[in-house]
Formats: sequence, structure tokens, C-alpha cells
Amino acid sequence: MKRLTNLLILLCCIAMFASCEHSNEKRSRILKIYNWADYIDEDVLAEFPAWYKQQTGEEIRIIYQVFDINEIMLTKIERGHEDFDVVCPSEYIIERMLKKDLLLPIDRNFGKTPDYLPNVSPYIQKELNKTSQPGRVTTDYAVPYMWGTAGILYNKNFISKEEAGSWHCLWNSKNKGKILMKDSYRDAYGTAIIYAHAKQLADGTVTVEQLMNNNSSKAIDLAEKYLKAMKPNISGWEADFGKEMMTKNKTWLNLTWSGDAVWAIEEAAAVGVDLDYEVPQEGSNIWYDGWVIPKYSRNVKAASYFINYLCQPGIAMRNMDAIGYVSAVATPEILEAKTDTTLEQFSDLSYFFGPGADSIQINPVQYPDKKVVQRCAMIRDFGDRTELVLEMWSRVKGDNLNTGIVLLIFSVFGVLFVWLVYAKIRKYKQQQRHRRRRRKRTT
Repeated sequence: MKRLTNLLILLCCIAMFASCEHSNEKRSRILKIYNWADYIDEDVLAEFPAWYKQQTGEEIRIIYQVFDINEIMLTKIERGHEDFDVVCPSEYIIERMLKKDLLLPIDRNFGKTPDYLPNVSPYIQKELNKTSQPGRVTTDYAVPYMWGTAGILYNKNFISKEEAGSWHCLWNSKNKGKILMKDSYRDAYGTAIIYAHAKQLADGTVTVEQLMNNNSSKAIDLAEKYLKAMKPNISGWEADFGKEMMTKNKTWLNLTWSGDAVWAIEEAAAVGVDLDYEVPQEGSNIWYDGWVIPKYSRNVKAASYFINYLCQPGIAMRNMDAIGYVSAVATPEILEAKTDTTLEQFSDLSYFFGPGADSIQINPVQYPDKKVVQRCAMIRDFGDRTELVLEMWSRVKGDNLNTGIVLLIFSVFGVLFVWLVYAKIRKYKQQQRHRRRRRKRTT
């Protein structure tokens, strides 16, 4: 009997081991991607399995999910231990993930496949490496994907280039009710703290980088004061609908990102609305999104190949054309493809493409001139101070309802209350009638 029991235990163990091995083998054929919505060419995504098989001889199936807030993505990985193989956070979340030991190094052993990662502009690699941690260089764990600026998208029929060239336009009561603000506490904080120090920036006594990364209590209080002063002018806080409102001539100004501005300008032109984009003279935020492999990834190999695949010039250009943002990849092919000789303006892009690119006819919204980049800076991770900035942001937005909206809400609740009372009285009367009828039948 004991032998039979031992045999059964052994068979169960073999079955469990075989099941686990089969599960691991099956998972090695899956690549789980977590990315921003509308942030990749769908055909590029669909073509990866065939490319991967060509490079490795192995089958791969993609599971693709999207997020719209960095912190939601981070929570799923940090607390939920979700096994995404490759995700695309912004620079400050990359820094935070590196601090929290939530990233794996990218495996650059691509066999017979060329290593395309060096195609990324040295300028952007250098900027991203400012987030490096002791003993860990960021670009060993992250590869820049897209980048851009934060600035003002404006309607040229109502706002001049000079007006849009200063953050003052957001505080100007002339534009009250015609401004949409990006619902981003970091961009709002950076904008307010820059505008509050416009004179010091002009005098050269402080830099944009110093200001935007100052999260002292004094700086947070100052940002709150300026944001509350600006709030009466704001018609709404938006995550994605601002660009569409601008194309429909509904608002005049939108604090937004350069990629959204490119999309909006093109869409608006098709319906006869004249939009443009400026990075204010005081300075602004310059941001970077990048691909990383989270700690709980179960297919590091496929994730590394996917990142490498995206760094090919042809793939990078297709993604740019599909989403409107600018790839971090900087090769002669891309420079040639993006040069537009019909433009009158020449830009210095030597910082991005290298020597020889100091006078290029190119879309200045997508590729800002060197002088624009020099007055911008990256906002670093606020660390433990993040909660204080978020509390400030909640206070700013918390009483954002104007009198008209408040009255409308009370009116709606009033109507609902009256309707509920009426319904209860009607039901009570019906019950009373039924009781009277029953009494009559019984008598």
C-alpha cells in the first residue's frame, strides 16, 4: 500500500513538473506589451511576430494592453506584480522604477540580428542618463522611444504668435473661458513655477531645470498660488480631448504636448481652422518616454528583441507618421525623410542629429530648434515629495466648479428629489387604492 502511495505521489509530482514546464514553454511564446493608447503603428505591431521568427526561428504571440496614466501602470507592476514583458513609461517613472529596483537590464545579445539601439540620439541618451542611480546607468535599462516639449497650442485667429510665446497668456483675463489645461500635475506645476520666476529667468539668476525640480514647501505653495490665480480663466482640464476642441474652434489656447499639437494642426487645417504651437520664451518641460523591461517580465528575450525592432529607422518613421510624435532615433535616413524644403524656417538640429544638421528645413513643432531646447529641461521624479505636490494639485482642482455649474448641479439634484418624492406619493396612493378595492371585495 505504501509503495502504491509513493508511486501516486511520484506520478503527481511528474505531472505537476510537466505542467509547469509546459506553462513556461507556452509563456516563452508570448510577449505582453503595456503601452500608451494610440502610441504605435498597428501594422508595425502586427508585423513583429514574423520579424521575430525570421531573426530567431521562434514563434511569438503578442498580448497588447494600453494605459493612460503612468501611475496606474506603475501600480500594476509594483503592487500587482503583473508580468508585462515590456512597458513604455515616462522619464520620471523610469527613474522611480530604477530606484525601486523594478527594472531588468535589456539583453543586447541579439545573435545574428544587428543592434539598433545606438540609433537613438546621443543627446536623448545623455538626458535620460541624468536619472541614473548608483551603480546603474539608465540606458542599460531603458531605451528612449518618443520625446517632445510642452507648450501652447493656439488659434491664430484669436491669439498672436507673440501672445502664445509667453506663459502670461494663460493668466491673461482676456482669454477667460477659452483655455484648456492638460490634466497633468507635473506640467501644471512646471508651468506655474516658471511663470512665477519669469523675471529671474530673464536675468539669468536661475535656470528652468532648477525651478521645475524645486519641490520645497515654499515652491509648492508658490505654484499653488499661481495655479489658483490662473484657474478662473480655465474652461476645463483635459487628458486627451483638448486637441479635438481646438480643431473645432471651441477654445483658443491649450497647454499640450508637441505630438498632440502636430495632430491638431493637421486636422484643423483640413477643416479651415488655423492652429500653431509655441514653446514660451520663459522655458518649458521637455519629456521622454522609453521602453523598459519590468522586474516581473517572463520573456526578457522577446522584450529585448521588440525594443531593438522599434529602433530601426524605417520602423521609427512609420511610428512617427502614425502617432505624430517624434522618435528618439536619429539617423541620416530620418533626417532626409523629415526635411521639408518648402519651409522658410531653418532650424539648428545639430544637438540631435549631429554636425552638419545646424541649418535644416524641418517641422519646428516636431523638431525644436537648439535655442528652444536650451530653454527647456526635464522634470525629475519628485520622490517622497510627490504626495505633497499631488495634494496641492487636488486643492487647485477641488473647487474648480464655477457658479453656473454649481447651480446646474443643485438644479439637477432638486429635480431628482422632487421626482423621488412624487414617485413615493404616487406609489403610496396606488397602494391605498388597492387596499380599498380589496376591502370592497371582501365585504
